[in-house]
Amino acid sequence: MTGKIALITGGGRGIGRACALKLARTGYDVCVNYMRDVKSANEVIDAVKQTGQKAIAVKADVSNEIEVVEMFKKVDSELGILCALVNNAGIILPQNKLVDMDSERIEKIFKINVVSSFICAREAVKRMSTQYGGVGGAIVNVSSRAARLGGASEYIDYASTKGAIDTFTKGLAIEVADQGIRVNGVRPGIIETQIHADGGEPNRVERMKHGVPMRRGGQPQEVANAIAWLLSDEASYSTGTILDCAGGR
Repeated sequence: MTGKIALITGGGRGIGRACALKLARTGYDVCVNYMRDVKSANEVIDAVKQTGQKAIAVKADVSNEIEVVEMFKKVDSELGILCALVNNAGIILPQNKLVDMDSERIEKIFKINVVSSFICAREAVKRMSTQYGGVGGAIVNVSSRAARLGGASEYIDYASTKGAIDTFTKGLAIEVADQGIRVNGVRPGIIETQIHADGGEPNRVERMKHGVPMRRGGQPQEVANAIAWLLSDEASYSTGTILDCAGGR
């Protein structure tokens, strides 16, 4: 290992992509995790390498324990000892009210948005913790302002998964605080990414921005800046903190 190493789940687009590039510019070698879109992941890898940092793209369903374990082993062998994890991967499903949601939908979104963060954080702790011979590190979990707002009539399931991430962030932070690991979260608001199209409303930011005090949607880079700060030594006494990045909403 020649420098700092970060793994970003869902790193091929949106906030994940912006985070990969931001971290590369601050001296991290980067593992970009993706599930389907290899083209976008490779584009991020190429951009990271242009900064002079090392980068690999690893295909893995982060809700699948076996694939997560193999992904971390690949980071070990190709990059080195992990010091930063960004649990960014997540999905939304088409807008719906609870009365129209079936258990298959609910289980799917909790598995991808919550279980994945638990499994990835577990593997990161095994590598970072001074209790296991590591030298410390930092984890940032990407939540959402929906965790506090509820997502009524659109994404109540998504909002609930992010509420779980907030609780997980606080609990894990306390659990590993004396092991050299800091765990924090970022709660983005209405951000200009592809996720809104995934939910069936590509122009959702335009509709929602008038309810944001700053009267605009946020950019992925703005969230990436917050994540990078929480991972950095400048945030050395911050753990269990969740930083809103939502334009005042």
